[in-house]
Amino acid sequence: MSEPASISSGIAQRYATAIFELSKETKSLKALENDVDALDGALTQSADLRSLITSPVYSREQVAGAITAVAGKMKLSKTVAGALGVMASKRRLFTLPQVLAALRAMIAEEKGEVTAEVTAARPLTKEQEADLVKTLKARVGKEIKLKLAVDESLIGGLVIKVGSQMIDTSIRARLAALKNTMKEVG
Repeated sequence: MSEPASISSGIAQRYATAIFELSKETKSLKALENDVDALDGALTQSADLRSLITSPVYSREQVAGAITAVAGKMKLSKTVAGALGVMASKRRLFTLPQVLAALRAMIAEEKGEVTAEVTAARPLTKEQEADLVKTLKARVGKEIKLKLAVDESLIGGLVIKVGSQMIDTSIRARLAALKNTMKEVG
């Protein structure tokens, strides 16, 4: 890992730990989980928000004011809103995606659940999601929270990541394996 990446992951981990511990003390882990989901969604959907947290063009005051307004508009908990304000004043908002990932992991561990990142060629039905959760729960032995994505280039099948394990049943992967086998034969 490069030094800057190591430094920023350390910064993110410290902020995440502080936010998590404060939320745990105030018995507001459910609110924290909702805030993490909301912020993650906002970062995914808003190029302006991503620009705000990474661009050096904005002054500390501008970033702090904007992030405070965003936190108010999103109705984030006091703990998360305060942490965002501190991160903005210290110019540490660029670590927000890493902070959210660390918080998600801490919340999942506290609840005894694992997040499974599932990429499918088409959106899954509720019944398929339920079957997948049941199967993964039997395999992993913990509660499963699905994080779903769609990638039509898979053609069919699923790519599932649970912790450090990856299960790739996609047709794209099978075709690539067949292509490699054909190269070896010919």
